[in-house]
Amino acid sequence: MTKLTVEEKDHLILELCSKIQMLEARIAELEALILSPKKTSKNSSVPPSRDQKANLLGGKKGGCREKSLGRKGYARELHPDPDEILESKLKTCGQCGESLEEDDQQLLVEYDKIEIPPLKAKVTRGRLYACTCKTCGIISKAPAPQGFEEGSPFGRSVEGLMTYIRYGHHVSYKRLSEMFDHVFGLSLSQGAIANIFKRLNTRFDPHLQAIINRIQSSRLVYSDETSARVRGKNEWEWVFQNDEVVLHVIRPSRGATVVQEVMGENRPVYWVSDLYSSQKGHAEKWQICLAHQLRDCQGGIDGGDKVFSWRMKRLFLRAIVLSKRRSHLKAETCKAYRRKLEKDLDHILALNPLTKTGERLKKRYLKNRDSLFTFFEDPSIEPTNNSSERALRPSVIFRKVTNGFRSDWGRDFFGVVRSIVGTGSRQKLNPYQSIQKALNPQLHFLLL
Repeated sequence: MTKLTVEEKDHLILELCSKIQMLEARIAELEALILSPKKTSKNSSVPPSRDQKANLLGGKKGGCREKSLGRKGYARELHPDPDEILESKLKTCGQCGESLEEDDQQLLVEYDKIEIPPLKAKVTRGRLYACTCKTCGIISKAPAPQGFEEGSPFGRSVEGLMTYIRYGHHVSYKRLSEMFDHVFGLSLSQGAIANIFKRLNTRFDPHLQAIINRIQSSRLVYSDETSARVRGKNEWEWVFQNDEVVLHVIRPSRGATVVQEVMGENRPVYWVSDLYSSQKGHAEKWQICLAHQLRDCQGGIDGGDKVFSWRMKRLFLRAIVLSKRRSHLKAETCKAYRRKLEKDLDHILALNPLTKTGERLKKRYLKNRDSLFTFFEDPSIEPTNNSSERALRPSVIFRKVTNGFRSDWGRDFFGVVRSIVGTGSRQKLNPYQSIQKALNPQLHFLLL
């Protein structure tokens, strides 16, 4: 150092000062990262599966769960129409041996014992005859009985049950083959199972097109998306649904082109979704999912914003509570409540948040304030997009269990089955009933 000139020392000091400033900025950045709250499913869009699971408190290890206070116990109700009734009556007295009359005996207790009879596949063999006409020499062939046409040996009941077990309970082809062999005595290779699903994919096309047509003509659409694995690559499963139909499509893109492909030139009146950019601008009016905003506001609260975030969260909670009361309120009362909410929103947006997270939220709500309370315009509109998340939940479980799809046709067939099952649920049908109804050519799957 003693050999350095004054100019060299000044240059070194400037370099060190610059480096110190850079390091101080980095330290501040890391400290902010350490002090920032950990993102969970309660304060962000992180799925609950990524939350750290703490041990449950209470209860003895290995023992029975404690009885809930105030909860009455219930036994299984007797079946209203039993297949068989076995009566046990006394013939003699158990004490003295004296004979007893049947008419004097009273029913003491009755109970059910439930068994499943042995399951066996029913095989019906079709035989078609031909005959040569002695007059004209033409060979005529007898037509196949209705419902027993030539082709695949497996009927609708086999196809429906197989589809239900595979896509309702995420059973692999190997286990599905073993299950049908062990339970029903029906031998099926994995290739035969795949061929059944490929045929159904074509037979379900009219139902899928009817669902698409209904979505395109709807005035209200809820939409969301989640990831999917196809041949080892990430794709996206989209859901478009309302109280009539549910449509699932899986595409490589998460962009707005998927919405344009599904909706075509049609433009609904209302669109409900989260704030993802690809969900914007597809309808005349937009309702932002308030459930997402509640979590983001909680993130602002956890991050130390004591001015803005908690007030916005309280405002959104009030709005959601009011949405549940709309059916009991007059139209003018609903309008008055909305005016009050918007007035309170103006007061909150005039505040200055204390953190960057709060500032980001304020900027968001200033930009999208007209889409926060759209649900007041129509009682059929929900303030959240929770119905779309519920529609996607089985797909998420399927992805975790099976690790995705190994072919494009398998991906497409899954979307068709989920669309049929989801649409069937809107008609109060369970998944198995929905699939069986779609397989029956004599029934209209979509209610007119």
